[in-house]
Amino acid sequence: MLLCDEPTGALDYSTGKRVLEVLARVNQELGTTVVIITHNAGIGAMGDRVITLRDGQIQSIEHHAQRARPDPSGVVRCLTCYGNQTMQAILIDHFGGPEVLQLKTLPDPVLEQDTEVLVEIRAAGINPVDTYIRAGTYGRLPPLPYTPGLDGAGVVVAVGPAVTDLAVGDRVYGGWPLTGTYAQVARYDRPWVYPLPPQLSFAQGACLFVPYSTAYRALFEKAQVQPGDWLLIHGATGAVGLAAVQLALQAGVRVMATGGTAAGRQLLVQQGDVLVFDHHSPTYLEAIRAASEGEGVRAIVDMLADQNLGVDLTLLAPAGRVVVVGSRGPVTVNPRDILSQESQITGVNLFSTPADRLHGLQNALYAGVTRGALQPVVRQELPLAQACQVHQRILAPGALGNWVLVP
Repeated sequence: MLLCDEPTGALDYSTGKRVLEVLARVNQELGTTVVIITHNAGIGAMGDRVITLRDGQIQSIEHHAQRARPDPSGVVRCLTCYGNQTMQAILIDHFGGPEVLQLKTLPDPVLEQDTEVLVEIRAAGINPVDTYIRAGTYGRLPPLPYTPGLDGAGVVVAVGPAVTDLAVGDRVYGGWPLTGTYAQVARYDRPWVYPLPPQLSFAQGACLFVPYSTAYRALFEKAQVQPGDWLLIHGATGAVGLAAVQLALQAGVRVMATGGTAAGRQLLVQQGDVLVFDHHSPTYLEAIRAASEGEGVRAIVDMLADQNLGVDLTLLAPAGRVVVVGSRGPVTVNPRDILSQESQITGVNLFSTPADRLHGLQNALYAGVTRGALQPVVRQELPLAQACQVHQRILAPGALGNWVLVP
């Protein structure tokens, strides 16, 4: 058996991670048992862990309050150096355009509370709200400097002593991180870390929390759609729009959706039984009215209300609802359109959602993924260093799903 005495102890995070990946491949290819001892000089500093690899997978993880001792018969011994080392991350030191997204070498995050979790980020989802925060125009702004990113998926690398239901190696996704996800490691409070369904890749997992939670609330809490209702998703080819299409279809709602490009409309057709319209066509409003046989739609979820809200109100059935998910400016509406149908206009702000609701709906999302009804659409995966380019493109017309960074 090989004996390797703490080969990564003096290396940075990225190099140390590669060494561990090599050890896993050696384990898988040679069929030997590999034991990795992680000492408490780093991430979390909560005592040693002995991780046993067999067939390229983690077979067991043992926790030791004191320094673990290797079996004298010989093991592959490795110190994973997360804490007191460095990682790659995006840092913003002033609000502004995409150019303020700078790739930096930063210290690894460390556990600060007993209930915290550290996650090695394998994929970070990018959302339009990230760009509003970066620009300094959003209503809730973090203190500077900060690492952006709300959505992420990866592998647990450390847990606080009060965390008993997660283990190193677990595949997870998260919401509301304590440190941003445009980084190789992010810190979370335990309640905001969720199991990643095995059916999903890390990139897809990074598209769950913000897009699908927003879409779920828009459909079932705000629009209150029921099976058989007509629903219009106005601007449906982006991350939240596609999530709303999938969620509505699995609930038995009759779905109409609009897209501004041929590629986007084809993507909507691929989601299932959806009536798809080109919102650049001069006749698409008449086509929507005709499709509902003149009764109007029960609800509209609008991704760009500053462009659409006025016409939305003319498409509603009596007592219909418009749910605003996105808007980039003011809009003029005719109040008579609200009065004539006794319509309602409301909005969704995920930041204002009570924690218990967000935790509860993650269970519904997990069930939908397990049934195969929910499949996040990843437009492109790009390296962390290209965060600036993605921020330049994400608000452009022609959305086709989720943008993802790979740290």
